Amino acid sequence: MSVGEGSATNYSTMRGRNYPTIRQFTVFLENRVGQLLEVVRRFEGSKVRIVALSINDATECAFVRFLLSHPEQGREILERAGLAMIESDLIGVELPEGSQPLLQVCTALLQAEINIVQAYPLIIRPHGRPAVALMVDNIEMALETLGNKGFTLVTEGDLSEME
Repeated sequence: MSVGEGSATNYSTMRGRNYPTIRQFTVFLENRVGQLLEVVRRFEGSKVRIVALSINDATECAFVRFLLSHPEQGREILERAGLAMIESDLIGVELPEGSQPLLQVCTALLQAEINIVQAYPLIIRPHGRPAVALMVDNIEMALETLGNKGFTLVTEGDLSEME
């Protein structure tokens, strides 16, 4: 009998298509003129849209972080280009009404002792509201905390609907 044949074990990963995070692709680029344009042009002619972007510059290289509307196709495009990259999970959260919406998000995470490692805004507004992408040190706890406190999370499905 081959492995898995006739067994009741499900070999699918825990992270399914409905996992409530957004995949971030960090691409390492040589720090010279035109490198970012070369990467951005690779999405031309595809349905992949850049929905958020962050650039950290150093002397020799730059770390460009992308959130993409169609991450599976986006990963394929980046891989075909032969680019060195890292894939990570981030939380997308809509900013609530009020004069200090980011304060509300930060306070909720602080109360749960969750550290924000990275943060940057989404270029698009998935439900007509401003939103941010957050990398945190405990993603499951952050998802639970923000959900329990009534924040609206932004998922990859929300980003792919923005055509």
